Amino acid sequence: MAVSMLFCLWQCGSRSFPKRARISLTFRSKFHRSPPAHNGLLLSLHKRGILKESFPESAAQDQLPQLLQSGSQTVYCGFDPTADSLHVGNLLAIIGLLHFRSAGHNVIAVLGGATAQIGDPSGKTTERERLSAELADENTHGIRESIQRIFTNHELHFNHSSRTLGTVTVLNNMSWYKSRCVVDFLSEAGRHFRMGTMLSRHSVQSRLRSADGMSLTEFTYQVFQAYDFYHLNQIYGCKIQLGGTDQLGNLMSGHEYIHKVTGEEVYGLTIPLVTSSVGDKLGKTAGNAVWLNRDKTSSFELYQFFLRQPDASVEGEADGTAERGSK
Repeated sequence: MAVSMLFCLWQCGSRSFPKRARISLTFRSKFHRSPPAHNGLLLSLHKRGILKESFPESAAQDQLPQLLQSGSQTVYCGFDPTADSLHVGNLLAIIGLLHFRSAGHNVIAVLGGATAQIGDPSGKTTERERLSAELADENTHGIRESIQRIFTNHELHFNHSSRTLGTVTVLNNMSWYKSRCVVDFLSEAGRHFRMGTMLSRHSVQSRLRSADGMSLTEFTYQVFQAYDFYHLNQIYGCKIQLGGTDQLGNLMSGHEYIHKVTGEEVYGLTIPLVTSSVGDKLGKTAGNAVWLNRDKTSSFELYQFFLRQPDASVEGEADGTAERGSK
């Protein structure tokens, strides 16, 4: 199934995928078979390496499997539109959402039209260049089209199960921030965050130790991401957030905020980072992004990227174990 998901990503354009690549990648699909949903979705994703950590750990191990078995749940993952295309670094997040949807759960992709203008400090040594509202809107449009096409292709060509697929919703978080007054927002949300806890986050600590330090704008990022989770929880009943391992602190903030305001238990699941053969994170900021858009990276170039990787790394990226395979 994981190989099928990768093929969906390669179909985000008009030209056909190289025949040689189709044969090679289809051959790898024999290594893993998706177990039935009742065998445990979380167990399957952990074995594949798509999921790495859960938060809060004890509750996620005991209560989350029961929650998923009790009926259709809503899962979300966020994508800040700092570029006009997804890239290979987003691969496992997309695959994770596809797995949850295939198991009958509803998935939400949140495009950070607002948060992209703030800038996520996680994994960054310096502050991002300011992203204008106009460019954020333009990038959001491109990523929205890609995500919708991926899920449509997966449903049309690779949904061979008799299970009913969950729904797919793509949202822009600017839609719930654009009419908010900053004073009202801080009065409502800010009072539930404690400085000591916020300062203890790894993303904050690493930046405070750097020569450039951290701006107030970046420092508030975790508040906005936490509020995104809260908003989705209230409107869509979302109880599960997916994010890269570098997002654990932000996931914790969301869990803590929702628990303080509503008393409800929600969960965070981390996904391994997709890295290069030397362990560097792949992405726009790192300057090594491989785009999931045929206007920026041809299907053959994408195939060549995987062909050049060590065998262990390629198996990892295809089956959801990229971080393990690169170390």
